[in-house]
Amino acid sequence: MALSREQIAMRVAQELQDGYYVNLGIGIPTLVANYVPDGMEVMLQSENGLLGMGQFPTEDELDADMINAGKQTVTAITGASIFDSAESFAMIRGGHVDLTVLGAFEVDVNGNIASYMIPGKLIKGMGGAMDLVAGADNIIVTMTHASKHGDSKLLPACTLPLTGKGCIKKVLTDLAFIEIKDSKFHLLERAPGVYVEEIVKLTAGELVVPEHVPEMSF
Repeated sequence: MALSREQIAMRVAQELQDGYYVNLGIGIPTLVANYVPDGMEVMLQSENGLLGMGQFPTEDELDADMINAGKQTVTAITGASIFDSAESFAMIRGGHVDLTVLGAFEVDVNGNIASYMIPGKLIKGMGGAMDLVAGADNIIVTMTHASKHGDSKLLPACTLPLTGKGCIKKVLTDLAFIEIKDSKFHLLERAPGVYVEEIVKLTAGELVVPEHVPEMSF
């Protein structure tokens, strides 16, 4: 069974480490803020100028002036800092973010990512993604494995305009957790109830499958 958006976020949250500074992109990545493990100190950074994002607010906590880069209302944890976007991008481009979680339209076997433009369609645009892929060494992409028409999003080569080249090392889809190395996709884990054959069928780029592929645990 394919993972829900919340389950994808829960699995990404397992990659967090104590003391990490983390940037969460728009879409599925923003949900990771709700699943930071108890007792772990993680500082979530938003490129519009907030370091120390908390979980999404309840109605009682709602503050229309406190938003993330996707214009969603957020909360701030104790010790949070607010600053201008120039300082925020200095953090990002200076390599001070330990983990970046981004959405994407396509990823290929060379670690290229296309995430900002589909010709003929109205898309929000680049945002801070180009800066994030340029300044981060540790990036996880979250997305569906295939389009609603069944076309793979994990490709031999991206067909859409690129956001960044050779910068993606791991991809977490609704079907699988995959590592990119040696110009190949390597299957690390599969979603509970999902067969390896289904993942192979929906992966257009070369996929290396080990003898045993464990199911994700939550």
